[in-house]
Amino acid sequence: MRVSALAVPELPELTGGRFLTSWELDPVALVCVLVLAAAYAAGVVRLRRRGGHWPAARTAAFLLLGLGTVVVATMSAFMVYSRVLFWPAAVQNILLDLVAPLGLALGDPLALAGRARAGADGVPGGPGAFVRSPLVRLLTFPFVSSVLVLVSELSIYFTPYFENALRHDAVRQLMHLQLLVTGSLFVLPVLTRQEMLPRWCTHPVRALLVFVDGLFDSVPGIVVMLSGTSVAGGWYAAHPRTWGPDLQRDQQLGGGLMLTLAELVGLPFLIAVFVEWWRTEHARTAELDERLDTELVSVTLPMTVPPAPGAPAGAPAPAGPELVRPWWETESGEVADRVRRTARRR
Repeated sequence: MRVSALAVPELPELTGGRFLTSWELDPVALVCVLVLAAAYAAGVVRLRRRGGHWPAARTAAFLLLGLGTVVVATMSAFMVYSRVLFWPAAVQNILLDLVAPLGLALGDPLALAGRARAGADGVPGGPGAFVRSPLVRLLTFPFVSSVLVLVSELSIYFTPYFENALRHDAVRQLMHLQLLVTGSLFVLPVLTRQEMLPRWCTHPVRALLVFVDGLFDSVPGIVVMLSGTSVAGGWYAAHPRTWGPDLQRDQQLGGGLMLTLAELVGLPFLIAVFVEWWRTEHARTAELDERLDTELVSVTLPMTVPPAPGAPAGAPAPAGPELVRPWWETESGEVADRVRRTARRR
C-alpha cells in the first residue's frame, strides 16, 4: 500500500492566540479516543447497575488527563505546528509518552474491566490471564519497560523515523501509538497491577523505580538539546519560516521542554505511587482489624461449682471447667501480636 506524503500548508506565526485556536481533526485518533471512552463508561455503568461503586476521580483521570491529553497532543496546535517547528512535535511526543499514560493508569481500566465482568459469585473477571502472560510480564519487568521508553524515544529522534513520520500520515500514527504503548508499559503496572510485577516490587521499591525512571526520561531531552545533529533537519530546512527560532535554537528549545516536562511529570507520578501505597496499607489494616474482631476470644475464667446434693460435708466441690489459654497467647505472628496488644488495651 502506498503511503502518501503530507502536504504542509502555509502557517502564520505561532502566537498565544493561534496556539489556543489552531486545531485540526485526526480521524484515527478521534475514533480511538471515542472507543476507549465508550468502553470505560460502559464498564462504570455496568458496575453501578450491579450495586458496585467506582470512584469519580478515577473516571475523571482516565477521561480528562488520559484521553484528554491524547486529544490535545494529536489535534491541537502541537499537531498543527509540528510540521514547521520541532518544539511542538517534541512536546506532543512527551504528552503521549508520559502524561497520557499516567492519566490512563490512574483511571485503572483493567481493575474496572475485572469488576464489571465479575461473575455471580463476585469473583472479578477481566484480562487477568493476559496481564500475567509471559510476554506482558517481560515487557513490564522493572527496568525493561524503562529501557523500552528510552530506546523508543532515541530511535524516533536519531533515525529517519521522525522525519518519515512528518512526511507520511501512517508512520505518524504508528509513532504516536508506539509512544503511548511504551509509556503505559511502565506506568500501568507500577500504579495499579501488582500481578504484572515480581513479588519483590513492593511499594517502596516502586517509588524507587519511579525515581530511577525519571532519570531515564530526562536523557532524550538532554541528548536532543545538546546534539549537534539536526533532528529531521532535512524536512524543516525544506519548509523554511520567516518567523520563529532558527533550526538549532528550535531544537534546543524542544529538548529543553522535553527535559522540563519529564521532570514535572515525575513528581505527580511519585505522589500517585505514595497515595496507592497508603491506600493499600489502609485497606490491609482495616482487613486485619476486621479479622481480629471476629477471632478475638475472651478468656474463660474458672467457675466455683456448688457441692452435689447428698455429698458429705467438707467434700471438695467438683472442679470447674479447665482454663484453656487462648491461641493468641501461645502463638507468634503478626495477627497474634495484634490480638495481644488489643487485649492489653482492653
